[in-house]
Amino acid sequence: MEGKVQGKQPLLTPYKMGKFQLSHRVVLAPLTRQRSWNNVPQPHAILYYSQRATKGGLLITEATGVSDTAQGCKINYLVFPTYAAMHIVDAVHAKGSIFICQLWHVGRVSNTEFQPNGQAPLSSTDKALTPQVRSNGFDVAEFTAPRRLTTDEVPRVVNDFRLAARNAMEAGFDGVEIHGAHGYLLDQFMKDQVNDRTDKYGGSLENRCRFPLEVVEAVVNEIGADKVGIRLSPFGHHAEAGDSNPTALGLYMVESLNKYGVLYCHMVEPRIRAAGEMCECPHSLVPLRKAFNGTFIAAGGYVKEDGNNAVAEERADLVAFGRWFLANPDLPKRFALNAPLNKYNRETFYAPEPIIGYTDYPFLEDIVE
Repeated sequence: MEGKVQGKQPLLTPYKMGKFQLSHRVVLAPLTRQRSWNNVPQPHAILYYSQRATKGGLLITEATGVSDTAQGCKINYLVFPTYAAMHIVDAVHAKGSIFICQLWHVGRVSNTEFQPNGQAPLSSTDKALTPQVRSNGFDVAEFTAPRRLTTDEVPRVVNDFRLAARNAMEAGFDGVEIHGAHGYLLDQFMKDQVNDRTDKYGGSLENRCRFPLEVVEAVVNEIGADKVGIRLSPFGHHAEAGDSNPTALGLYMVESLNKYGVLYCHMVEPRIRAAGEMCECPHSLVPLRKAFNGTFIAAGGYVKEDGNNAVAEERADLVAFGRWFLANPDLPKRFALNAPLNKYNRETFYAPEPIIGYTDYPFLEDIVE
């Protein structure tokens, strides 16, 4: 945690995150855009990420599957050090940005179509997830009833995260972010609305957090704590994954993360109940921010004004922007100039082609008055 930021644009002040010197505090949030093919990133991803790269900026990739059981669709990435991934990393580094690879396992947010040999998705439970409206607001996703991981199988998934972290580093990324949010596998273990286990991974708060923290420990041991972040959404209800005491859950996790000395914690605001759903909420991230020793990144419904306030009031060190950064590849510049923003088009968030809604949003200098 750094001292209080002075000036009118706190988001545009420098910040030292571990060994990384950032020139500003506007972070590209991880955005699943489903533009890969056969789980391999395509050339248009090079343009997408390099468009949003700035010297001293921080970019986090879209969610990247740690194994063949981790997928919830066929057009997300799998982590292995392919030349395709290396080319994206090289393009981002050429712009001077820091590039973090987000690692995920969707757990029960999947169906047999996306699983090896048509098997059931894996989870902390065997409770089925009801059909969900996708983030674009109109498509509906169907899910297969999951299979509960046995106690002996959990370490295998931990190892998948460890190997994925190693592969990400071999591909040239500067670090990894463990996806522990939004109702995916790690969240399915943490949240008592989902986790109905009776073994050492269920029941008490400590038991429910055991698997996510085993993942953290394995990844830290593999690549070093100074290259590891994690994303959490203790207050969220994504994919029917809520918790009866989210503040206690969040505090337990950040205090446990302190023991490992991880680089950052990327926390989703309580006002984000689910994808695209904001609500009035009495909860706050402030107690979690105060309890965490590393860099604290806040995300969830931010615009320039409240992002600046969050940094100025020391409620966050950095602020992640998703939809606005998608629609404005030069977002930090627009903030600096108080320039108008392009509007995002929700209908093209997951368009199955390489340009529309992905790399075609104009830069400020390309807009003709």
